[in-house]
Amino acid sequence: MTLAVFFGCTFIAFGPAFGLFIFTIARDPLRIIILIAGAFFWLVSLLLSSLIWFIAVKASDPQDERLQKGLLIFGVMFSVLLQEAFRFLYYKLLRKAIEGLVALSEDGCSPISIQQMAYVAGVGFGLMSGAFSMINLLADALGPGTVGIHGDSQLYFLTSAFMTMVLIFLHTFWGILFFHGCEHRRWWEIAAVVIMHLTVSGLSFCNPLYVGSLVPSYLLMAAAAAWAYLLSGGSAQNLRRFLLCLRSEASPQPGS
Repeated sequence: MTLAVFFGCTFIAFGPAFGLFIFTIARDPLRIIILIAGAFFWLVSLLLSSLIWFIAVKASDPQDERLQKGLLIFGVMFSVLLQEAFRFLYYKLLRKAIEGLVALSEDGCSPISIQQMAYVAGVGFGLMSGAFSMINLLADALGPGTVGIHGDSQLYFLTSAFMTMVLIFLHTFWGILFFHGCEHRRWWEIAAVVIMHLTVSGLSFCNPLYVGSLVPSYLLMAAAAAWAYLLSGGSAQNLRRFLLCLRSEASPQPGS
């Protein structure tokens, strides 16, 4: 049973992201480099925020439960802000990289657009975030032990896997929205990304009421996906046709 839980949660959490990697990133060496660099930037932000939180906890009274809970909330919020700060730094780095690629190219064009960089960087942020969210849980899922044997929820591993999946997708969409806001100096788009990130992270405090965290997170993911789709050049009409599974009116008709 533990092996089934392990593979099931692994495929739920990382299966869709792995599909994105295989079909849209793996064939291009430049995209792989951008993805790995994005994952590294997220990792550095996590290390710095963890260091600050660790120092704050050690310097405080461990017997004060209210203070410890406040420090936990502070650590989560500070980590979110630091992640978005590193996303901005990564955007500035990629912008410089595009200028260098244009200078080196023979036709004066970059081999990859800023929109494509935003997508790949978002996937890199999401994959590293998902890995740190699930790696310890997947190790525990192999056993020994039975989930919920002491009356706790038996859906802990399953809901964690679904939450990891939505976070990976959210980081992907946030990357597109954030880079678009930086590129066109629409600071309200950047603020929207930060607010959504803070909201999703804050919803984790609703656990073990998993419905209170999963449902709003998936609703935010759907909104962010539609927004990123429109900013990437998609049209509302095509999105409607996709959702309703409608064929294009311009599709060729069979000959009479």
